[in-house]
Amino acid sequence: MSFVTCIVPAAPMRKEDAHRSEMVSQLLFGETAEVLEETKLFARLRCTYDGYEGWCQRTQLTPVSEEQVQQKTELLTGSWQTTITFNGEPMHLPLGSSLGFLADGRAEIGPFSYSFDGTPFDPSAAIVSESALKERARQYLNTPYLWGGRSVFGIDCSGFVQQVFRFFQQPLPRDAYQQATTGEVVGFLQEAICGDLAYFDNDEGRITHVGILLNNDTIIHSSGRVRIDKIDTQGIISGDTGERTHNLRIIKRNF
Repeated sequence: MSFVTCIVPAAPMRKEDAHRSEMVSQLLFGETAEVLEETKLFARLRCTYDGYEGWCQRTQLTPVSEEQVQQKTELLTGSWQTTITFNGEPMHLPLGSSLGFLADGRAEIGPFSYSFDGTPFDPSAAIVSESALKERARQYLNTPYLWGGRSVFGIDCSGFVQQVFRFFQQPLPRDAYQQATTGEVVGFLQEAICGDLAYFDNDEGRITHVGILLNNDTIIHSSGRVRIDKIDTQGIISGDTGERTHNLRIIKRNF
C-alpha cells in the first residue's frame, strides 16, 4: 500500500479523474489517504479518516510512509483560519485541518516542511458539553453551502456535521445517509438534546440532509449557508421565509 497527504488547504476529491468532474468531497491539509490507482494527473484515493473514495490532483499531494500515517496524531487547527509556514512561505488553513505530523512545532513530509508556532487543538482532551458543541458548530455559521465541501470556505450538510463531531473524537461517515446508520434512535423530538443529529428525507424516502440539534426546537445545518432554523415534528422551518424546507425522518444520538 502507498499513502499520500494533502499539501494544500483543501483539495477537491472528484468522482472521475478530470477537472470538470463532480466534486464529491475534499481532503483538508494534512489529511492522509491510501492510493488505489493513478493516472498522469490524478490519483484515486481512499481517505484514512472516513474511508471515502475519490480522485485528487496529484500535485496537491505528496507521498508519506505507512509508518508516518500510523504515527500521525489527531491534532487539528482550532481557529476559523490558521496560518502556518509551509516551505518558508505563509499558508492559510481552514478550521479542522490536520496538524498531526507536527513534532515540536515542525513537520517534514517528503520534500516539504511546515511549522506552526501556536497550539493545535487536541480532540482527545475535548469535553463534550452543550456549550462546547454550540461554540464549535457556530464557528461555521454563514459558511456557504458547497456540494462536497468540508471547510469554512464552503461546506455541505454532512461535511459540516462530520467536521464538528471530529473535534470531539466522534468519527462519522462522510454522507448523510451513511451517518444515519450510526448512533441510537431518539424516539421523540421533545426528548432531543444538544448534539443529537436530525436526518431528513426526500419524496422517495432517501435521507438527503442532516443537521445538529441545538435543543428540541432549534437546529444548525448547512442549507444555502450554515444557518440556525426552527424545527418541529414535521421538519425544518426557514427563518428567512417561514417555509418548510426539509421533512424530518429520524433523530439519532451519538454522544
